[in-house]
Amino acid sequence: MAGVTIMMNGLPGAMGKEVSAACVRRGFKVANVALTGPGCSGSYQLTLEEEKVDQTIELVEVNEANSAKLDEVFANAKAQYGDGLICIDFTHPTAVGPNSELYVKHMVPFVFGTTGGDREALMKRVADSGVYAVIAANMCKQIVALQATMEHMATNFPGAFSGYKLKITESHQSGKADTSGTAKDMMAYFKELNGESSFELENISKIRDREGQLGFGVPEHSLSGHAFHTYELQSEDGSVHFEFQHNVCGRRTYAEGVTDAVQFLSQRMAAKSEKKLFNMIDILKEGAMR
Repeated sequence: MAGVTIMMNGLPGAMGKEVSAACVRRGFKVANVALTGPGCSGSYQLTLEEEKVDQTIELVEVNEANSAKLDEVFANAKAQYGDGLICIDFTHPTAVGPNSELYVKHMVPFVFGTTGGDREALMKRVADSGVYAVIAANMCKQIVALQATMEHMATNFPGAFSGYKLKITESHQSGKADTSGTAKDMMAYFKELNGESSFELENISKIRDREGQLGFGVPEHSLSGHAFHTYELQSEDGSVHFEFQHNVCGRRTYAEGVTDAVQFLSQRMAAKSEKKLFNMIDILKEGAMR
């Protein structure tokens, strides 16, 4: 989409690399600067042979000592790329607060896929600011559709699984620091369905070790990048068992969803939409996911 330039914050992380490539394929430009975490400052070479891209991206670490430099980064980026600048954030749970504060401070629209952190504070900060944003824990179209379905069930049929025991297991690559954001969201829906108010975040089984991942069915070639989730509901006497499962190998499906979010946000901005804070279900309902 002509006119859109993304600032890929989270490089040189695996998701940052995948999303950068997907954005180029979609026709977006990639800014020559990006935010990064501790020990990762320097530069990243974005090389995509098929798309004939060979671009050096400066990586600037987010920390208090760098505050003046960060202000300069955003001022220069806004001057260079204008209203077409959109940040994408796939960083670390500890960066949720500092990075979102930067986007709000400089009023730069953004797509936020980073999970963890203080979500309530994040949503309030962005809603109060009036900056355009898409915030979602999962950006795969099919999983978003499943989430919307479960939300519908929870809203319209609360207690449908009353008395059923809930079990949630999720597996991700060993480098993922927090519990899956998707599992957290789905937990809320299932709690409405079975009325098990005592089921909390710590009850989610989180697999990050190689042996556990292989035992959960993750192919060896996907240990470094996967998202496997299983949600089980079993009747009190054990005679009835329901199981919902979504397993993803690799990151491409998420990256393509991010490009949908960028395009959607750009269109809402151009239309001067009164609503400014969105999630992926909004995008799915709009029919704006390829």
